[in-house]
Amino acid sequence: MGATISEKILAKKAGKREISPGEIVEAEVDYVMVNDITGLPAFEVFKRFGERAKPIKEKTVLIPDHYVPNKDIPSAEQAKAMREFARKYNLPHYFEVGRGGVCHQVMIEQGFVAPGRLIVGADSHTCSYGALGAFATGVGSTEAASVMALGKLWFRVPESLRFVVEGKLGKYVMGKDIILHIIGDIGVDGALYKAMEFYGSAITSLSLADRISIANMAIEAGGKAGIIPPDEKVFEYLKGRVRGAYEPVYADDDASYEETFTYDAKEIPPTVAKPFLPSNTSPASELGDITIDQAYLGSCTNGRIEDLRIAAKILRGRKVHPNVRMIVVPATQEVYQQAIREGLVEIFVEAGAFVSGPTCGACLGGYMGVLGKGERAVASTNRNFIGRMGHKESEVYLANPAVVAASAVNGRITDPRELE
Repeated sequence: MGATISEKILAKKAGKREISPGEIVEAEVDYVMVNDITGLPAFEVFKRFGERAKPIKEKTVLIPDHYVPNKDIPSAEQAKAMREFARKYNLPHYFEVGRGGVCHQVMIEQGFVAPGRLIVGADSHTCSYGALGAFATGVGSTEAASVMALGKLWFRVPESLRFVVEGKLGKYVMGKDIILHIIGDIGVDGALYKAMEFYGSAITSLSLADRISIANMAIEAGGKAGIIPPDEKVFEYLKGRVRGAYEPVYADDDASYEETFTYDAKEIPPTVAKPFLPSNTSPASELGDITIDQAYLGSCTNGRIEDLRIAAKILRGRKVHPNVRMIVVPATQEVYQQAIREGLVEIFVEAGAFVSGPTCGACLGGYMGVLGKGERAVASTNRNFIGRMGHKESEVYLANPAVVAASAVNGRITDPRELE
């Protein structure tokens, strides 16, 4: 019997010829990442390894992003702890404010992510890296500290699910819509501790940015990992960017999947997840009577240059509705600079939007756009749980960047095709 991508990567990193779902393996990890929130407890755990212990420099990546620039004294102390840890051990992979951005996009841009690699991060959306053919998953701060010290971690080999999306996507339908459509179908626990592999002509036609959106939200279906087989788009992106050598991994033709789900691309519309679960989905066209207070474009899900471009295309020559505030947050400094060069920032500002430097900010209800009681936002983020972006009586509707921009213009949730 053949093996899936997850099984092959974990087997190789564990030094085994083959492994099976449910098996526990100890595997060599390529990189471990922590952010300013998860870093502090990881550093405390690391102390338990003793004074002689030192983080493995080449494997440890530190990226402050959740509460930076610092919003208050506690967040300043968190960031300070990370800065001091990096300096104490002379760690080279530390990305200070102004030189990095949202952790998952930084990991990809800076060449840590590549096909066939095993990467863990103390953040649930670490699964984003599967868009490049890696096995990547979120872990706790304790586990992250262990990888810093030992370079290894134990894993339970997940069962695998196969998702096939065939055909041509409609206008303004993006990777975000594909994953929301799938989560709406299988539910937020439909892939619980399973690896989700994505195939089909609709998937291969996607840009890398859209693929990252899909892999990013695998966790919202309970997935352990979300993986897309690497192709020339990935290899081209990595040229001159990737750190070290890598070896692509593909599933065998006779690999065993627990279940296969098949979708017709033309049946996937611009999709919105209503409160309070990513699985509570509806076509954007059916929600036109829902007014909004805020439109948020950004996050590790949809803060890339391609996302900003499509939003700017819709906003060009238009104004944000007078009853709406729009916040645009490029995912990294690299994206921010590119948006400036392309004139996108000017389009946003002229439309009446607020443009920020890279930060997680309001996505997690941190700052830079927190919602008040009774307020409603449409956001390109990944979670819409109760109180996710602010007050427990606020509401978040998840959507792709085109829907966010169109909704900002109309002051209500809008299918972008309505503006044509």
